[in-house]
Amino acid sequence: MCNGKLVQSFKVDLMTVEIYESNVALGRAAAEYAERKVQEAIAERGQANLVLATGASQFTFIDAFKEKSSVDWSKIRVFHLDEYKNMSDQHPASFRKFLRERILDEIEPAEVNYLAGDAKDIEAEIIRYENLLKTHPIDLACIGIGENGHIAFNDPAVADFNDARLVKEVELDEACRRQQLGEGWFPTFEDVPQVALSLTIPAIMNSKAISCVVPDKRKAAAVYDALYGPISTACPASILRKHSDVTLFLDPFSAEKLEER
Repeated sequence: MCNGKLVQSFKVDLMTVEIYESNVALGRAAAEYAERKVQEAIAERGQANLVLATGASQFTFIDAFKEKSSVDWSKIRVFHLDEYKNMSDQHPASFRKFLRERILDEIEPAEVNYLAGDAKDIEAEIIRYENLLKTHPIDLACIGIGENGHIAFNDPAVADFNDARLVKEVELDEACRRQQLGEGWFPTFEDVPQVALSLTIPAIMNSKAISCVVPDKRKAAAVYDALYGPISTACPASILRKHSDVTLFLDPFSAEKLEER
């Protein structure tokens, strides 16, 4: 059981919202949810397909999840959400590097499928990853919400709820790039890439279950818009309200604007 207090739980449309007393408690609760979902998939089919998010918002979740001794990683195939275009997997800001160093090198999953932003042929890499996602439907997508309401790198200007692709090349908007700078991944704004590869919104929504981990005050406005604004690409995360099995994990800071309701 989660060693942190659940402050409040409610639903908005189909989405379950849970507010925890701290970021650490939020991470532990999300880890328990992820543990349960991958175990259900393994019990049903003998394996699980998992998408992991990256970024500062995921620290407590990842730390708690990798400590779950009951999770049989030898039966889990791992994917991730996005990667910067033309970035080496040795760059400090690389999401492949993030996942290797924070979890994947420690838990030895059955298979890891990295999205290579520095592939020589980007379209071929997109097609390769799309085919993997089609062959291995995702049981659980672990995601976050950006300050501009994005999920993965589907910023408002490029988000498409009916996208024909599962993976695509996207231009990052200024708000997204400033978030990456603010989290300390780059020394200057000019160093933040302008283009990335990303799972699309349909790729995420096709997942059997979605865990959305969103701590921190800087996410409060995006959380409010995702829950109570129109379901619109102006806040791409709002589409999560239409998924049949999604839980949004908040702390008091990311949930602070919800008190206005």
